Order: sequence, then structure tokens, then C-alpha cells
Amino acid sequence: MWSMTGYGKGEYDENGVELTCEIKTVNNRYLDVSVKAPRIFAAYEEIVRGWIKEKLTRGHADVFISFKDKRENKTSLSLDLELAASYIQAAESLKAKFPNLADDFTLTSVLRYPEVLKAEDTQTLDEELLGALKRAVNAALDNLNAMRKIEGEKLKADMLSRMQEIERLVETIQTRAPLVAKAYREKLTNRVKEYLEGANIEENRILTEVAVFTDKSNIDEELTRLHSHIEQFRSICGEGVVGRKLDFLVQEFNREANTTCSKSNDVEITRLGLALKNEIEKVREQVQNIE
Repeated sequence: MWSMTGYGKGEYDENGVELTCEIKTVNNRYLDVSVKAPRIFAAYEEIVRGWIKEKLTRGHADVFISFKDKRENKTSLSLDLELAASYIQAAESLKAKFPNLADDFTLTSVLRYPEVLKAEDTQTLDEELLGALKRAVNAALDNLNAMRKIEGEKLKADMLSRMQEIERLVETIQTRAPLVAKAYREKLTNRVKEYLEGANIEENRILTEVAVFTDKSNIDEELTRLHSHIEQFRSICGEGVVGRKLDFLVQEFNREANTTCSKSNDVEITRLGLALKNEIEKVREQVQNIE
């Protein structure tokens, strides 16, 4: 079991190439990957996303890549002839307007003017850089998943602990449920006696009312399903990627708990049902962080 929240860092430092990849993840319904990298890696962002998708299935992942290349790189010069011509034309106009000004306008001075001569780095993404990127990303993913695994085991332990409390509440409700019909029968009998002031009571009529009440308030099916859900939850926790399964199962827990509360017609069972719903909600919150 893995948490969707974690952090991992991977580094590559060989042959003058320094590359660092950091990955931070938070919970999200689907897998969403955001890559922030130097321009040289822009064309390979989809490849990076592909590497991420090999090891993550859900969550939002922010990927940060930093890079230094200390190898010797060739530099080329580019000349902006149109801009140079503009400077020359402006200088000639000034010379014509102010002929007495000293003229130090030379070819060398034109080359010094802003943006006329540009140095361009011819650096490209070669095989060594691509290999360095992959190693750094995979190292970051491995460290990320190690952290997510540890956090996932903590979440698993917490949810299984709460599942014990849920099971205890279900068993308590199950013990209480048969007493509800008996209590209703006694209450109904006493009420009829009070109204009829000692007159003969039709026992069959009482039994019919109790039977109708018992049928309406019967929660045996709900309790049976809750026991089944508890068993399934524990079984699923032993698997790997379980977030979606547990999310669906917790919805079923809530459905049965709501029905139990609405059908109980008993203050104590309602109180236990609300406590049950509270524990289920705590489990649901934890499930939202599971991949």
C-alpha cells in the first residue's frame, strides 16, 4: 500500500554534468504530472511524464529539474546586419547635422553596440544528457516511492485499527438489535393496558403490531453486509494499489450505516450507528490519501 503524498530527490554528477530531479506528490483522483525543466529539456517533457507514469498511478506530481553542464561547449556568433545598418544610418545623420563633432565611429565600435553581435550556445540534448536525465528521474522516483511506502504502511495500520472499532460497534448493534422488538412489545402492551383500563387485550393484535414493527426495523441484512465489508477491507489492504477499491468500499460502509440508523427505531442503536458513521468517515479521510 502506498500513500499519494511524498517527496523524492535524484542526482547525477559525472563528467561535468550536474543534474538534479525533485518530485513532490499530493493526493489527486487521477494521475496529473507537471514538469518544470530548463529549456534544453522542453522537447522531452512527455518522455519524463512517461517515466513517471511507469511508477505512479494516481496523485498530482510536481517534477523540478535543475541542470549544469560544465563540459566545453562550442559557442557561435551571430551578426544582426539590419540593426548594425540602423546604427550606421543614425551615426551618418548625426554627422550631417553636427559636422564639427569629433568622429570616432568605426567598424569596431559598431560591433560593440547592443545586440549587434550575439554569442549563442550551441548546446543540445545529447545522449549523455538524456541518460543523465533518466537516471536522475528514476532515482527521484525510487526515493519518492520509498517514502510513499512508509507513509502508506502508517495509513494502513491506522485504518485497520479503526476497522477494529467499526467491527466492535457492529457487534454491539447486533447484540442490541433483538432486544428492540421485545422492548417495543412490552411498551405497546403497557400502553394498551393503560388506555383500556384493565380490559381484556387481544394478544393476536399485539403480536401483529410487533411483527410489523420488527419487519420495518429489521437490520439483519445491513449488519451482515457490514461484516462482509469489514472482511473485504482487511483483505484489500493486503494488496498493492488499492485506493479506488477502498474508496468504493467505504461508500458501501456509509450506505449500510445510514440505513441502520434510519431503520433502528431505538435510541441506543441510533447512538451506536452515529459512532459507527464517525469511524467510517475517519477511514474515508485516510483512504483519500491512498494510491
